[in-house]
Amino acid sequence: MSKFKIPYGRQSIEQEDIDAVIKTLQSDFLTQGPKVLEFEQKFADYVEAKYAVAVNNATSGLHLSVLALGLKKGERVITTPITFAASANCVRFAGGEVWFADIDPETYLLDLNSVRELIESKPKGFFKGLIPVDFAGLPVNLESFKDLADEHDLWIIEDACHAPGGYFINSKGGRNRCGNGSYADLAVFSFHPVKHIACGEGGMITTNSEELYKKLLLLRTHGITKDDMSEDHGGWFYEMQELGFNYRLTDMQSALGITQLAKNEDGVIRRNKIADTYKIAFGNKVKFQFLPKDSYNAHHLFVIECENRKGLYEFLRAHDVYAQIHYIPVHMLPYYKKIGYEGANLAHAEKYYDSCISLPMYPTLTEEEQEFVIDKVLSFVHG
Repeated sequence: MSKFKIPYGRQSIEQEDIDAVIKTLQSDFLTQGPKVLEFEQKFADYVEAKYAVAVNNATSGLHLSVLALGLKKGERVITTPITFAASANCVRFAGGEVWFADIDPETYLLDLNSVRELIESKPKGFFKGLIPVDFAGLPVNLESFKDLADEHDLWIIEDACHAPGGYFINSKGGRNRCGNGSYADLAVFSFHPVKHIACGEGGMITTNSEELYKKLLLLRTHGITKDDMSEDHGGWFYEMQELGFNYRLTDMQSALGITQLAKNEDGVIRRNKIADTYKIAFGNKVKFQFLPKDSYNAHHLFVIECENRKGLYEFLRAHDVYAQIHYIPVHMLPYYKKIGYEGANLAHAEKYYDSCISLPMYPTLTEEEQEFVIDKVLSFVHG
């Protein structure tokens, strides 16, 4: 047994977070109150988007996003197989078909050329949208994807669940934060405990479209509104205008989200310092996710590749280092195999899965703990 017990990710809850939640518990509102709107406004400002809509989790956010964009039964959407299942499941929730394009073997992101090849292999109008994923915190260059989407009349949902604080520099030299809405119609973030901003559960949708913003607000709360009603019988009156959902975030979670958000910039800086330490230590000995020029990785994960991945996974666990695998390719999961993805040609994604492993990455990881992890990885790889 080692003196450490090191998970791959961990939330950091400090006294100011606890105080914020207690204060909200003692207020008049536990849900549908002022903290939700405050969190939304502060989050929109942080990612430099016009609008933000808080939801109870990112899966709900993805679901509402495809609905707001009008996805209908049988319509087709392209995403990456290297992601959590929710990135694809949201299309299935709406009755749509998921198509997978391969990843870039160096960045592990959805490969633009693979997407283009898939689109151009089908008739015009065959696909309706794209869901690129900022995997591990590395931003997809959405400027290039937007050009392709516009050419084929496709919408874009940016799955930015790993990437609050990440950005890329566009062709004009402008900084584009993940979720800023410059190139994607909608973006979705997660507030699961192992993510940057921990609310227990929770999510956020950002957009620059007022029309989509209003649609999301309606769908989030049962399709019920007191605005733009066809009639009004008095102050109590409301209308259910669409079949919506109860996907609201509470004020307690929002209060926690506000204090967590305030620390995120420092947290991302720390995550990058940890990543740099890993990279220096591993050098050419261990392959890790490539960082393209003009990209800033928010580093939800630090992924390496190892030929004997299972051996390394078990070796690290034997020393109380709880590395994790991200992800089993979605098309290889039993549900998607039943649909008929077994023969999909996604060679880079499958090769990546055979060797990938995520090392500990969170702001409170100490230098001593990280050196322990590095030593164990190198001793296994070169032992």
